[in-house]
Formats: sequence, structure tokens, C-alpha cells
Amino acid sequence: MKKNEIIENTINFVKEKLKNAEGGHDWFHIERVYKNTLMISKSEEVNSLIVQLAALLHDIADSKFHNGDETIGPSIAKSFLQSQNLDTKSIDHIVKIIENISYKGGNFKTSFFSKELSVVQDADRLDAIGAIGIARCFNYGGFKERAIYNPEIKPNLNMTKEEYKNSNAPSINHFYEKLLLLKEKMNTETGKQIAEQRHKFMETYLTQFYEEWDGLK
Repeated sequence: MKKNEIIENTINFVKEKLKNAEGGHDWFHIERVYKNTLMISKSEEVNSLIVQLAALLHDIADSKFHNGDETIGPSIAKSFLQSQNLDTKSIDHIVKIIENISYKGGNFKTSFFSKELSVVQDADRLDAIGAIGIARCFNYGGFKERAIYNPEIKPNLNMTKEEYKNSNAPSINHFYEKLLLLKEKMNTETGKQIAEQRHKFMETYLTQFYEEWDGLK
């Protein structure tokens, strides 16, 4: 099967799978990560097919929506790629990227590394920060019926992986527990440059938020 045909089939598969997904983890999130991946890849020596397929399939079954089960997404992706007659080595690489791409809390360390993972991970993290990152944060918070902000509940910067997964803290806390930490965790030069601007936007937003909250503006 030709590369372009596999990509097209994957896009159609993901669109169908995520047609009823939460707004921050739907097809449009995948599409933005895919575009970010293509952009970052221009400056990196990576396997183009691997990064494209990993970007398209990275959130095919996010564990947040499957009772924390992290095996479903990689399993679905593997079965689909096998149906496309992709070689075993490539499938294994893509599955490893999917297994290791997510943040999982600041104290979690991954044991798998590849240039392709670095690219797709940066592409995904860019969609978690800046204007769209803010929108996604509050959209997911509303989906989970979380408070927007509660001054009495402080951010927890020392969460274990399980505490991070099960947290029900207000959405503003998520800025400190993840979003504001991502700039320093970018892998590629392109990712770092874009993250810098989006990080500053989030800082500006928070300043405005607290001033409005306190009735100062």
C-alpha cells in the first residue's frame, strides 16, 4: 500500500473514531497536532511516515476517557496499522510513541526515546499551550465539572503519575501543574521557539485573570 494511501486511510479512520469526542481531544486536536508535526519535521531528520501516523493516532483512545487504561489506544493503533499492511518495525515504533507521548505528570520519566517521538511530542505539547491550550484546558475542566478557580486549593507540583491522572483540581491549577512547565520540556528547536511565545501569552492571560478575579480591572 502506498504511503499517501495509508495516510488518507488513517485520517478517515481517526475522524470516524473521534466524531463524538470531547472538544479538546477531537479530530480538530489531531489535525492541529498533525500540522504541527509536519512543520517541525521540516527542520528534523526523521521518518516522515512514522511521525505522520503517530501524530494521527496518538490520541485514538486517550486514557482519560477510558478509566485511565493506557493500553487501549496503542492496541487500537496497532490493529489498524496491521490492517494497512505496514511493516512490523514501523508499527512497533509508532506504538511506542503513542505509549510515551503524554505528559503523565512532572515526576514521570519515559524510558523510550527517538527523534520521531521528540517531534510528535513537541507537536502535541504545542497544542496544550497558548490560546488554544487555554481553551482546551477550560473545555476539559467543564467536561469534568471542575471549578474554574478556587484560591483555597493550591497547585500540587509533586504529584505522582496516579495522583496526576486522578486529580479533580480547578482548571487554573492545571496551568501550574502542566501547561506552564511544558516550555522547558520541548525537544526540538522549532518547538522551543514556538513554545516561548505561547508561554508568554499564558502568563499574560493569568495576570489578567487574577486582576479580574480580585476586581482590580
